[in-house]
Amino acid sequence: MRCAPRGAADAVATEHGDDDRTAPLRRCLVTGQSRPKNELLRFVIGPDGRVVPDLDCALPGRGLWVTAGRDELKRAVDRRLFAKSAHRAVAVDDDLVDQVERLLVRRCVELLGLARRAGNAVAGYERVSEFLRDRPGSVLLTATDAAAGGAGKLAARAPDARQIHALDGHELGQAFGADHRVHAVVGPGRLADLLFAAAERLAPLRGSAASMTMSNDCNSEDMSGR
Repeated sequence: MRCAPRGAADAVATEHGDDDRTAPLRRCLVTGQSRPKNELLRFVIGPDGRVVPDLDCALPGRGLWVTAGRDELKRAVDRRLFAKSAHRAVAVDDDLVDQVERLLVRRCVELLGLARRAGNAVAGYERVSEFLRDRPGSVLLTATDAAAGGAGKLAARAPDARQIHALDGHELGQAFGADHRVHAVVGPGRLADLLFAAAERLAPLRGSAASMTMSNDCNSEDMSGR
């Protein structure tokens, strides 16, 4: 745990008067750049002085915003930038970066599972291919450990689909009660929007891109049906 020394302006960082949750742009405390909120992670200072991730942007108090990226979050921790931005002593868990990644993975898996139980998500190459024919605007997921070129045909069949490349095959499988899945899709709607929003922030923590242009090379297509 890292603690910053208590400064003179120790006062007001978590008072409720600064409600930043509805502003369209927020400033990253690491880079100083203003970015859309979907590209940032929000943190607040809890009653015990601990830095708490607020993935839903729902917790009261002044938000401390960091660009959703592993390097940016590590710099915020290592340089004690949460304390500097809050103008007070704060406690930051040493594994905060990994905590945030785990929370976002859990969020994505839970949302994907909810979509499956609602009948709005399927997994497996053939089922995904069939699903995409009638549901424009779907969210297409490909496992990060999938073989190269394995999603080319699916992407070509759904050029308007938002694409997620942020969960591995085991994590995709969890949402479908299976050990491993390579391809999955969620039909358009609120759950798809929430899933994509979570994946947009998870992907940079894992060095991938939630919205990406898939390869058009279809020669090595994975037809395993997983």
